[in-house]
Amino acid sequence: MTDLVLTPTLIQNRAYKLLLASGSAARRRILENAGLAFDVEVSDVDEAHIKHEGLQQNWSADTVALRLAEAKALSIQKTDRLVIGADQMLSCDGTWYDKPEGLAGARQQLLELRGKTHTLHTAVVLCRNGHILWRHVACPKLSMRVFSHAFVEQYLALEGEACLGCVGSYRLEGPGIQLFAAIEGDAFAIQGLPLLPLVAALREMKVLPD
Repeated sequence: MTDLVLTPTLIQNRAYKLLLASGSAARRRILENAGLAFDVEVSDVDEAHIKHEGLQQNWSADTVALRLAEAKALSIQKTDRLVIGADQMLSCDGTWYDKPEGLAGARQQLLELRGKTHTLHTAVVLCRNGHILWRHVACPKLSMRVFSHAFVEQYLALEGEACLGCVGSYRLEGPGIQLFAAIEGDAFAIQGLPLLPLVAALREMKVLPD
């Protein structure tokens, strides 16, 4: 009997089932489309505390993203499961940006980022039995074009609250693509999960077949 599950949507070692420590719909969609079997358990992590500590300790945005991803993975108390933790930071000209608070906050973020290049620091970790087994940070760079105020209003009217769940106030897989002049880096990492490094690590761990 094969030890792999092979269906039209799934290729994975049947001995492993992953657990995603994130409520992100984008991360769920990425993993599902990649043919992975997983459950979801949203972690209860005080993100604001970790970010505040990062500012106090002068951590890099990479370090904060990793600390957030690690905290989320380690918060899941299922020792027999391989847990995926992930998080993302946005930095521009030395400033960190969070998800916007309301459409007014989204408007302010977009106008501040307009005409500039910002970096997304997207971290992912694998954890089992309270131990981090693997970690990775991807840093795609995105350059926003100099769009008009009228475009911002049209964009916000179209996207509405959908953009409030995204750091930077945009969904690259949606109308947010029109905000940009150039993009450098992994599209999956921009959406919240560096997929290719993750599946390579899962192959090394024999969760996925060679």
